[in-house]
Amino acid sequence: MPAFRPAGAELKLGATLTAWEGTGPLVRLTVVRGLCYGQRDAGSLCMAEILKVKDLGLEAILRRAALLISTGKVVAIPTDTVYGLGADPFNLAAVTEVFRVKGRTPARPLPLLVNSLDQASELTLNPPAPFFSLAKKYWPGPLTIVVPASRLVPLKVTANTGKVGLRWPRAPLAVALIGAMGHALTGTSANLTDHPVCRSAEEVESQIGRLLPLIVDGGPTGDDLASTVVDLTEPSPRVLRYGPIAEDELKEFLG
Repeated sequence: MPAFRPAGAELKLGATLTAWEGTGPLVRLTVVRGLCYGQRDAGSLCMAEILKVKDLGLEAILRRAALLISTGKVVAIPTDTVYGLGADPFNLAAVTEVFRVKGRTPARPLPLLVNSLDQASELTLNPPAPFFSLAKKYWPGPLTIVVPASRLVPLKVTANTGKVGLRWPRAPLAVALIGAMGHALTGTSANLTDHPVCRSAEEVESQIGRLLPLIVDGGPTGDDLASTVVDLTEPSPRVLRYGPIAEDELKEFLG
């Protein structure tokens, strides 16, 4: 993984961030916002770094986001529904940071984003019968499927329930980032708990910009709703949250 460091003595607004591998630079990024974060002073300029996909390209964005996530940081990324918080679910410190950023109680589990059915299967313990039917019908897409979690999923992610929500998004950047990391990412929405979901980088910045190192700006997301959530862990499958997929569409799978 290339290392990032400022092309100068001090990193500040307008500075150039350079990715180095060996002795040569790979890519240079411009800092749109300051890199200090975690401050709550309303008058402070310390906000998340915002990088635009359309300006920098997918490869440069992936390098920066993957570097941060690999060191336990939380990054806001666009998905096919709303903006989400991407972090390493197998790093317990990173999981704790997701809860902190959202102001969310650890008693509520975190959903995970995957980039293949095989990856989802590895995170599932004895997948229920409707799992593969639903996944093949609606993945990639706006459906989160709650299943029994395999031993690979930390209990902290499941909030000690032994259940995990999985989704394969129809979002090229999110899917590529999962591929770059080589494993699933957290996929909870990038907003404060009990606040409106965010559909743009600007909305994310407004709510939690001071709590993040990076917001990836992929433009407005394609939907106003978070994903539909279906729970397959009980004898009778049920819809926990309605979203882009209508209830009528799910009846043939849920009985």
